[in-house]
Amino acid sequence: MEPAPRTGDSPTRGSLRVYLGASPGVGKTYAMLDEGRRRAARGTDVVIGLVETHGRERTIEQVGDLEVVPRRVLDHRGSAQTELDVAAVIARAPEVALVDELAHTNADGAGNAKRWQDVEQLLEAGICVITTVNIQHLESLNDVVEAITGIRQRETVPDTFVRRADAIELVDMSPQSLRRRMAHGNVYAADKVDAALSQFFREGNLTALRELALLWLADRVDEGLGRYREQHDIDSTWAARERIVVAVTGGPESEVLMRRAARIASRTGGGQWAALYVTRGDGLVQMDPARLHRLHAMTTDMGGTFHSVVGDDTATAILDFAKGENATQVLIGASRRGRLSTLANPGVGEIVIAESGDIDVHIVTHDEARRKRGTVRTSPDLGWRRRAGGYAIGALGPFALTALLLATPDVHGLPTEAMLFMALVVGSAIVGGRWPAIVCSFVSGFALNFFFTPPLRTVTIASGENAFAVVLFVVVGVAVSSVVGLAARRSAQAEKASAEADALTVLSHSLLHAGDFGTLLAGACELFGMKGAAIVGADGEVRHAHGETVDAGTADVVMPIDDDSSLVLVGRSLPAADQRLLKAYAAHASVLEERRRAAKESSERRVLAETDRTRTALLAAVSHDLRSPLSAVKAAVSSLRNTDIEWSADDEAALLETVEEGADRLDELVSNLLDMSRIQMGAVKAHVDEVELDAVVHAAVAPLAGRSRVDVTVDPEAALVAADAGLLERVLANVVGNAVAYTPDGSRVAVEATPAAGRRVVVRVVDRGPGVPAAQRDGLFEPFQRLGDVPRGEGVGLGLAVARGLTEAMGGTLTAEDTPGGGLTFVLDLPAAGGGR
Repeated sequence: MEPAPRTGDSPTRGSLRVYLGASPGVGKTYAMLDEGRRRAARGTDVVIGLVETHGRERTIEQVGDLEVVPRRVLDHRGSAQTELDVAAVIARAPEVALVDELAHTNADGAGNAKRWQDVEQLLEAGICVITTVNIQHLESLNDVVEAITGIRQRETVPDTFVRRADAIELVDMSPQSLRRRMAHGNVYAADKVDAALSQFFREGNLTALRELALLWLADRVDEGLGRYREQHDIDSTWAARERIVVAVTGGPESEVLMRRAARIASRTGGGQWAALYVTRGDGLVQMDPARLHRLHAMTTDMGGTFHSVVGDDTATAILDFAKGENATQVLIGASRRGRLSTLANPGVGEIVIAESGDIDVHIVTHDEARRKRGTVRTSPDLGWRRRAGGYAIGALGPFALTALLLATPDVHGLPTEAMLFMALVVGSAIVGGRWPAIVCSFVSGFALNFFFTPPLRTVTIASGENAFAVVLFVVVGVAVSSVVGLAARRSAQAEKASAEADALTVLSHSLLHAGDFGTLLAGACELFGMKGAAIVGADGEVRHAHGETVDAGTADVVMPIDDDSSLVLVGRSLPAADQRLLKAYAAHASVLEERRRAAKESSERRVLAETDRTRTALLAAVSHDLRSPLSAVKAAVSSLRNTDIEWSADDEAALLETVEEGADRLDELVSNLLDMSRIQMGAVKAHVDEVELDAVVHAAVAPLAGRSRVDVTVDPEAALVAADAGLLERVLANVVGNAVAYTPDGSRVAVEATPAAGRRVVVRVVDRGPGVPAAQRDGLFEPFQRLGDVPRGEGVGLGLAVARGLTEAMGGTLTAEDTPGGGLTFVLDLPAAGGGR
C-alpha cells in the first residue's frame, strides 16, 4: 500500500487496510504491528495512533521502537479515560497510522461517537490507516452473532465502511489452537481463563464465528472480482468458484436435477448452486404456484438459491442469467421430445449447448425423459415464429403439393387431391392459427381449380359438380381453420384459467393455514412476474413490502383492498384478463388484515385474562402471606400489653424481635408487590450510572439471613457497571436470598463477578441446592411461582419475577443454568461502565 500523495490543501484520501478476526485473541493487533514495523523498516513514516495491548507480553514487545502518538485524556464521570487523539495524529501527518479496535465506542467529549469515525477523519486527511476489527462487530452480523453466542454486541461498525477498505486480511486461527492459547494465559489473565473458556470461547462458538468470518470475506472477494470484470468489460466466465445453475420446469424431474446440482456443488470446495425457473412473458406462471413454493423451500433446504425470471425465449433467459451470475456449469434435464421433433425444431437444451460458450452444459437424464407431453400447450399469442411458419405452409405449401401431384398424375384422382389439400389447410391451422389456414384455403382452392379441375390450366370449371366441389372445399377449409383456431384459443384460455384456479387454491390454502403478508406479496410477484409488491395505506405509508421499493405514485398496478389501503405492484402493466385474479389477492389481503386486527383484539383479551389471573393469584397468596406476619405482630403486641403477665427481659426481647421480623416480612412483601405492579405497567425507570459492583453486592447481602454463608468475589476489571444502584441492590438481594433459602445448611453460596466479551460484566450467584429441571426454569421468573409449588419460607413467589423485570429495565438479562456438581446458578449480565446499553 503506497502512501497517499499530498497536493496542497487537498490531500488524496488515504488507503485503509483492515485485519479481520473471528474472535479476540487470534492475533489481529500483533499482525497490525508486524505490518507497521515492516513498513517502517522500508522507510515509510509509521506511527501508532492507538494500540490496545491488553497486557500481552508478545504484543507489547511487537510495539518495539515505533513512534507512539500520546492519547487524549478525557474525564468520564469522575474517572480518566484515554482515546485516540485525532487532531494530534493529523498534525503529526505520518504516512501510515496504526489504530486498533475499529468498533470501539469513544468516551463522551471525544468528538466522534465511534472510533471508525476517527479513522474516517484520518483517511480524509490523506493518512493511510491500518486497523483491526472482529467479525462480531460488523453491523449486519449483529443478530447472527447474538444467536450464536447469546451476547449482543453493543459496539458495531457499518459494513459499508469496512467494505470500502483497500485491503481486508483475515487473521485466522483454529478454535482448538485459540483455546490452547487461552489456557496458556496468552490472551487473558489466569483468573479469567476458566470463565472465558466456559462462556464466549466455547469451541462451538469459535467454530461458528470462524465460518462466519470466512464466508463474509469470501463474499467480499466475490464482489471485488465482479467489479473488476465489470470495469474491464469481461463477459467470459472466470471459474474462480464453481457456480451451478439448474434449469427447472416444475415437472417431476426438477427434484432430480436439483439434487444433482447440490451434489456437484458439495464436491467442489466453496461451490454454489442456484435453481432457475423461467416464467412466461404473459406474467402467469406455467407451474402450479404451490409446486413453485415447494421447490423454493427444497432449494433453500439443500443450500441453494431459487430464482424466477421472465422471458419468452427460455434458452436465452437461462444463458443470460448464468452469465450474469458468472456460472461455470448449467444443468438441464434431458428432453421429452422425440428425435425428429428435435431435428426440425431445436429444443432448449440444444440451443443452450450451442450458445453456452465457456459454460459447461450438463444434460441430465431422468425418468421423464423422452416421454411426450399429454397435451400441447398453446397460447392466444403463438409467437412470430409459429405465425411465420403457418403463413409459409399456407402460401407455399399448396404449390409444393401441386408440384408433387403433377409429378404423379396416374396414382390419384380429384377426390384424393382435394383431401390432400384439405390436410394441408388443417396443418397450417395447427401450426399458425386461423389466418394462415384461411390463406391456405384460398391458395389451395385456386391450385385445385387451376391444375386439377377440367378444363386444366384455366380458372373456369366445365362441370357444375366440380365447381360446387371447389367452392365447398374453400368453405370447408375456412370453417376448419376457424374451428382449429378457436380450439387453440379455448385451450389457451383453459390453461390460463387453470393457472388462475391453482393460484386461488394456493391463496385459499394459505388463508386456512395462517398466511402472512410477506407470503402473499411474494406470491403476487412470482405469479404476475412483478419486481415488487406492497400494501400501501391511504396516506401513502408502506405497511408491508416485498422485492423492489414500491411507491404508490409510480406503481404500475394499484388494486384497492378497502377504504384504508391498496395492493400496489411495480414491474409492468397487467392486462384486463388478469385483474380478476389480482382482485382475489386484494380480497385475501383484506382477510389477512381482518385476521391481524382479530389477533390484536385476542391478544388484548389475553392480557386482560392474565391480569385477572394475576389478581386472583395475588388474593390467594396475600390471604395467607399477608395475614401470617400480621397475626404474629398482633399476637406479640397483645402479649406485651397484657398487664396480667410479668414478662422477663428475655421474653420481651423475643416478642419485640417477633414484631420486628413480622414488620420486615410485611415491608418486603409490599415492596415486591409494588415493584411487580410497576414492572407490569412499564413504569420502572432505571437511572443508569457508573456503579461500584462490590459495594452494591455487600449492601444487598448484609441484611439477609444466612449472610455468613455467602462468599463474594469481584474481579477488579468488573468493578464498575452501568446500572441503577438501588435497583441492582434489590435484584441481588432477591436472587441471593433465594439461593440462601435453597442451599442446605453447611453449604455456601458464591457470588462471582467477572468481565465478559462485548464490554459486559457477568455476576453469577451459585448455590448447591436441589437445582431445577431445564423444562421448569422459565417458570422460575413467573409471578406467584415457587419451586414445585411447595411453600418454602414466606413470600408470594415474586422475588425472582421482580428481579428479572428490574434487570431488564437496566439493560441487562437474568437467566438460570445448572451448577456443575449440582445446584442452580443465576447469571446476571450487565453492561460495563462506559460500554453503553
